Amino acid sequence: MASEEPIDGLIRRWRAGDSAARDALVAQLYPELRTIASAQMRRERDASFSSGDLVNDAILKLVRLGRIDIADRAHMLALSARLMRNILVDYARGKGTNKRQHQKVALNPDIDGEQRLDLISLESALMRLAAIDGALAELVEMRYFGGMAVGDIATVTGKSEATVKRRWRTARAWLMDALDHPIDG
Repeated sequence: MASEEPIDGLIRRWRAGDSAARDALVAQLYPELRTIASAQMRRERDASFSSGDLVNDAILKLVRLGRIDIADRAHMLALSARLMRNILVDYARGKGTNKRQHQKVALNPDIDGEQRLDLISLESALMRLAAIDGALAELVEMRYFGGMAVGDIATVTGKSEATVKRRWRTARAWLMDALDHPIDG
């Protein structure tokens, strides 16, 4: 495109109710949204739809939310990643697969090696983490599901990169323990 409007301007216009700005924003961010969806689809091998379908479903959910108070590009990507994760979890639950039959996903293959987790167990652990520390759960959503860089997360949360890295290590350790010791029922 020859002259794309800055993303911050599109977000402001969308918040004011301009659906054309929303559409332009989605068009500009579509490659990044597709990358996030592709990463999530690689982790969830049991889904029978494409990364493009996942992006489209997430966008539809965003549109249905109506008035959204999105702060910036990173916030939009984080929200989209959360919606994509919710779609995959709903899909896994809807298929009625149990934990032993469900395809496994890696929490962070670059950091945690070969350890594998299933999506439903991860969702359950994330819900437990959110009850204890919502900010840590949001960090996991942004970093793992959204594929956001530490710098982007620092921008969204207003924390330093060092703090984000420390909290990421804490969140990973808590989740790994929660997944090793699930709560039955």
